Parts: sequence; C-alpha cells; structure tokens
Amino acid sequence: MTEQTSTPAKVKKGAKKTFFEVRVPLTSSKIHLYGTSAEELAGRVVKLDLTRSLKGKSFELRLKVKADGGNLEGEPVSIELMGSYIRRMMRTGIDYVEDSFIAECKDTKVRIKPFLITRNKVSRSVRKALRNLARGFLEGHLKARNAIEVFSDITTNKVQKELFLRLKKIYPLALCEIRIFEIVNAKK
Repeated sequence: MTEQTSTPAKVKKGAKKTFFEVRVPLTSSKIHLYGTSAEELAGRVVKLDLTRSLKGKSFELRLKVKADGGNLEGEPVSIELMGSYIRRMMRTGIDYVEDSFIAECKDTKVRIKPFLITRNKVSRSVRKALRNLARGFLEGHLKARNAIEVFSDITTNKVQKELFLRLKKIYPLALCEIRIFEIVNAKK
C-alpha cells in the first residue's frame, strides 16, 4: 500500500508573483515574502536575524509560516545563538559548560542547550554542579510555561538573568546564555 504525501500545488509558468505580509507576533514585526499565493507560502520556514533589535546579541529566530484565512502568521520553531557571538565571548584561562536535554513545556516538548562561561579555570566537579543546577532550574521553569512564553522570555533575557543569579552562588560566571531552544514535537 502506498502512502500519500501532500505535494505543493502546481504553479502556472507565467503566474504573477507579489509580496505577501507575514506578521510575527513574537517580535511585533512584519516580514514580506515573495510568492504567487498565500497558500503557497504556508509551511515555509523563514530565518529572522534579531541582532539589531537585541543590541548586538546575535540570535537567529526560525519561523514557520501558517495561513489564518487570508492572513499569514509566523510561528516560532527555534531560536539559536550564533557561533560568532560565542567565539567573541571566549577567552584564554576560562572554562565553558554546555548541556543538551529535552524538557517539557505546557504544550510541547523542546530541546534546550544552555551555555555557560566561567571567569577562570574550574574543576570538573564545579562544572558538573553548574550543569546540574542549570538543568534543574530550566526544567522547572519550562513546566510552568508554554513554548511561546519561553521564546519571549529568552529574547528579553529574562530566563538567562534568573539562571545567572542562581548559578553565581556556585561560581561566578562571565556569560550565561541559552544557545539553542527548539521545539521537538507538539503534545497530542
């Protein structure tokens, strides 16, 4: 038995293309996409650079375009801190702590990757304590919120600030960021 897949509608060769406005409620901005119809643009993934709006912090937001009747709206899929920003923060004589885990929000499962930089070289036990406390805090924080609220908290630096205040009791940090936050799959 063959499985049916949905294929995009065929577009006539000389079809007229125009710009369609896509609202992004998370950043309260508008994007213009070029296409023949709104239905053709639905499902497209768009990357949005948030560097200018976040005063130099290089976040890249990926949005999936959804059609609401005649309106197009961008729903966030993932947010990622660019590698160039992390390389700029790295110095000699420091240690970094990374982690990657899947956690549950109110409405979906997400993958989150915190990234911490200490002020000096530290022992493995201190790095492990930082990693475990960060994981515990983030899992508790995510359970009480839905994914859209967490995207908003990450872009406004709210999550990072709370995490930084908790972690500096173990060891002072030079940088506390969420490197990647992405939706893995929605709960049924």
